[in-house]
Amino acid sequence: MNQLQRLSFSVKAAYAAPAFALAVVGIPIYVYLPKFYTDTLGVDVAVLGMIIMAVRILDAVTDPLMGIISDRTRSPLGRRRPYIAGGSILLAISIYMLFNPPMADPTVWFGIWIFLLFLFWTVAAVPYESLGPEITFDYNQRNALFGLRDGLLLVGTLVAAASPLMIRTIFSISEGTAGEREVFHRISILYAPLVILLSIWCVLKVREIPRTTEIERFSPARSMGYVFRNRPFIILLIAYTISSFGGNLPATLILYYVQYVLGSPHADRFLALYFVTGIVFLPGWIWLARRIEKKAAWLLAMTVNTGAFIGVFFLGYGDADIYGILVFLSGIGFGATVALPSSMEADVIDYDELLSGRRREGAYVGVWSILKKVVAALGVGLALWILGMVGYEPNVEQTMGVRSALRILYSLVPSLCNIIAIIIAFRYPVSKRIHEKIRYAIEKRKQGNEVEDPLRPGVFLDPLS
Repeated sequence: MNQLQRLSFSVKAAYAAPAFALAVVGIPIYVYLPKFYTDTLGVDVAVLGMIIMAVRILDAVTDPLMGIISDRTRSPLGRRRPYIAGGSILLAISIYMLFNPPMADPTVWFGIWIFLLFLFWTVAAVPYESLGPEITFDYNQRNALFGLRDGLLLVGTLVAAASPLMIRTIFSISEGTAGEREVFHRISILYAPLVILLSIWCVLKVREIPRTTEIERFSPARSMGYVFRNRPFIILLIAYTISSFGGNLPATLILYYVQYVLGSPHADRFLALYFVTGIVFLPGWIWLARRIEKKAAWLLAMTVNTGAFIGVFFLGYGDADIYGILVFLSGIGFGATVALPSSMEADVIDYDELLSGRRREGAYVGVWSILKKVVAALGVGLALWILGMVGYEPNVEQTMGVRSALRILYSLVPSLCNIIAIIIAFRYPVSKRIHEKIRYAIEKRKQGNEVEDPLRPGVFLDPLS
């Protein structure tokens, strides 16, 4: 595959498809499954919380390690695809087992299978995400590729969130322990095969670039050293992390805000509106990014999202209709804030190749993955801790202090995070013109020429030996 040629839609679709199925390791795992194990099976909520926290801490080691391992792998299928294929099968088994616990010892069962689920998710998903930046080196093709992948991730998240209700309705499943078990059983027999089938389609359809350099000595410290010396990546990572931290607060607090500030029982509808709006407008942002650059489109999307969401702070009881309008307006930029940073990440990985002569997609994706998980955990933990500190009590009318805290955490803090992210992102230096110079310099350096660093005029890089 010529890495600068136009990708066919079938290749882009095959690469993007697994994201739809992998979305099941999201809302169903974090929202529905804990409640199933605590309320239906009787697992102690504190113990379950400690298990989940321990698993997330382990991710801080396994994500970058898996990325580095895949960077160094050599096989007939390439660096990434063996792990995507094998990991998807083991992940599917883990989904089935976790969603179908025995009556005896559900706590031990949960601990074993949640650990294996996230381990095998890492084995499959980190190489899968690492595959994207090397499918194409074309600046604009990456917008379309990651727009489709992250768009399907959003669609998959929406479908996964609605799956318990849809399955209960379609199959007329009753309430109670037996009914809950049947719901999760049907989810597992739907998603487990889907994860395997879509991953195998990706493995069979998408080709990797041939390795042109020798495998370097296994050294996580060396790989991480290159990652953290990549200035464009650090700028992008900091801006994205701050914005994502702010974005996780509304996701955590929407149920509380809508019920206790607006007095509405329809939080699920507003959440669906936000996702659907983001999905619908995403192709427009991909089109716009071709014309005004990725950075400009990303900044504009964050501005649109922030400008609308600040107004949510001023709402109160009975303002659900106005809130719905603001949710729609802020959702216009949502899809772009997810997809465009992924495309920009691929470009800064190319800059690393210029500096080091190596492709380290796995190391970069591993670091990116850790930060996404950490900010999600911090968003949940800090938001709920602050609510507890200001006197939140469930299922009662909240005090003015609690309602004020909800408005601040739900609206002002995310908006402030986006403003800070916008200021930082202004310093991101890789444009289409600069990226073309990076790709040109990579090829010239491979041919044994000394080249000038496009981001550091006057600094020259020695030929690759």
